[in-house]
Amino acid sequence: MRVQPIGTDFVAEVSGLDLRHPLSPTQLAAVEAAADRHAVLVFRGQDLDDDQQMAFGAALGPLEQETATVDAHKRRLRHAQMNDISNLDEQGRLLAADDRRRMFNLGNRLWHSDSSFKRVPAKYSMLHARSVPPAGGNTEFADMRAAWDALPGPEQERLRDLVADHSLIFSRAMLGFGEFTEEERLKFAPVPQRLVRRHPGSGRLSLYLSSHIGRIHGMEVPEAMALLRDLTEHATQRHFVYAHEWRTHDLVLWDNRCTLHRARPFEDTRYRRDMRRVTLMDSAPTLEQAA
Repeated sequence: MRVQPIGTDFVAEVSGLDLRHPLSPTQLAAVEAAADRHAVLVFRGQDLDDDQQMAFGAALGPLEQETATVDAHKRRLRHAQMNDISNLDEQGRLLAADDRRRMFNLGNRLWHSDSSFKRVPAKYSMLHARSVPPAGGNTEFADMRAAWDALPGPEQERLRDLVADHSLIFSRAMLGFGEFTEEERLKFAPVPQRLVRRHPGSGRLSLYLSSHIGRIHGMEVPEAMALLRDLTEHATQRHFVYAHEWRTHDLVLWDNRCTLHRARPFEDTRYRRDMRRVTLMDSAPTLEQAA
């Protein structure tokens, strides 16, 4: 196994592993150590099927047991734990321009951390490219540990103990999407998370931002949203960001505890983009973790 940084301190390409086959405990420990060091790992040329991708995720920790989307009964993929990050319906056809699922999925273009809206949020995400469009559709990642380190000391002190509420309803409202069923509103009820976290693998502090945040405890909503906009603008400056240009069979693993990411546009009513994500759960709610 070889780990080669890609242009920036928080992204590295990992080579020498075939993820179609089970990794040894030593190899798994090396992958986790590389993720602690870099936060985003790129594995090129991994021609995986769904079972193999699921097995690689499960070898590193417990998987999330259900996806969070609208019209969840319209499933294309066999595994309920696998997130369908595509522009395809349950028959494998391109989603219509006005399809409710397409409108909801546009929220992936906002900077976010996966499953921050769940009581126990995500640890790792593993996104695998089965087919990619001829242009566009990149994924951008931002380094929240470096963003924290770059804040002035007084600002760090002001933010250090804040708690924010996260919900899919908040992020979709930014785009004018509010067409949730009562069942979905209950499922996506807001949950509290720390605004600043200590990353256990590296010991470094990190901002924990997301478009899913709609409130900060102890603040009026307009003040909170203005603060969040300022922090997100700071944390996503270009020198904190890596843009991944997808190739078929790329697998990218990232640590949601210390990164933000967003999808970039492409001609999604013309070209297929079939991406499948396996997501690992964190160990506990952020309010129960060491700060």
